[in-house]
Amino acid sequence: MPSTVVVGTQWGDEGKGKFTDLFAKEMQMVVRYQGGHNAGHTLVVNGETTALQLIPSGVLYDHITPVIGNGVVVDLGVLIKEIDMLEGKGVSCDRLKLSGNAHLIFPYHQELDVVFERHLGANKLGTTKRGIGPAYADKAFRVGIRVQDLLDQEIFQEKLRVSLNEKGPLLAKVYNRLAPEIENLSKIFLEEYLPRIQPYIADTTDIIHTSLEAGENILFEGAQATFLDLDHGTYPFVTSSNPTAGGACAGAGVGPRHLERIVGIAKAYTTRVGSGPFPAELFDDIADHFVNVGHEYGTNTGRRRRTGWFDAVMLRHAVRLNSLTEIALTKLDVMDELETVKICVAYDIDGERVEKMPYHQSEFHKATPIYEELPGWKTNISGITNPSDLPEAARNYIQALEYQCGIPISLIGVGPGRKQYINWQS
Repeated sequence: MPSTVVVGTQWGDEGKGKFTDLFAKEMQMVVRYQGGHNAGHTLVVNGETTALQLIPSGVLYDHITPVIGNGVVVDLGVLIKEIDMLEGKGVSCDRLKLSGNAHLIFPYHQELDVVFERHLGANKLGTTKRGIGPAYADKAFRVGIRVQDLLDQEIFQEKLRVSLNEKGPLLAKVYNRLAPEIENLSKIFLEEYLPRIQPYIADTTDIIHTSLEAGENILFEGAQATFLDLDHGTYPFVTSSNPTAGGACAGAGVGPRHLERIVGIAKAYTTRVGSGPFPAELFDDIADHFVNVGHEYGTNTGRRRRTGWFDAVMLRHAVRLNSLTEIALTKLDVMDELETVKICVAYDIDGERVEKMPYHQSEFHKATPIYEELPGWKTNISGITNPSDLPEAARNYIQALEYQCGIPISLIGVGPGRKQYINWQS
């Protein structure tokens, strides 16, 4: 079986964890290829909820090797807490592998994240303030510190000293924040963190290719989503890495010929956290319905998500950017009570109908949605597993989405539970 990539197609929070968990049972390895602990995914198994931030959701299967790839930035304190949480639930993390090439997040990255965002004022980006952006900035500036540096105390301390020589004065003199001390950070990372995470450190690129050469099935799992991509998202209101499917190649160390099945996860409506344009955004009772029924609050931050109708213009662009082979639709059940449902099929920009994502940010900021309206189904579908049992109006909505996006919908989520889904193509 070829390798599979699971990627979010909107602005994140599409429910990737649910379907990643579903696909994982057919896999031998699940690889997280980018992002950090700013992205959470929630799984519900046998009524028990497990929220993960760094460890791939495949960890819940005994046969899976979960891998944190080189493209991820890692807060070791968070990783250790997550390991302890899983072990406390009886989930073994013995098979976990952590790339020695993954970059580390330090407390000063988080301090810088806070002060940078505050300094932007009204132009703030809506960052989670977890230090993700500053850590990726250090990586690009070639002063980052990697997991493997911990294995050589002299190298680690020298790199830390170089970083603090720059970050310390910046924090102290420009932002009036307490500068970190190298002795304290060295002690935390070398004496507290390293003994805990050393058993997991590995050459994950070699492990992945050994698995591929053995004919094993691998799932590549992205965090965030297409329109938070640093290059292709709604810049600057984006993340600091490449969640798109192509990011799996760089973030895991594989070539594109290995990626043959690319599943885009899309919510049956659209949500967004933080700042940035959102043409189909709602500010009415329907928006409140999506929030309250869909529990649209950030897994990590608790922030209320902005909500709107399904935006097919965005999805068509996501299909192109990711070479999607199919869509897995989530949270269709959230729309059960609605009299009518809408799909944004085009934008109105200065009186002109536009059916493709405008490349220029000024045009996208002033785009207003053009909707296609369909009847709602007014039926509880959360217990349905057979597509033929869906109300006709729900089937019509799904078929309309397929037509608008131009590729098939393969799976439909009708609730948070592991078994609450419909195989639409069956």
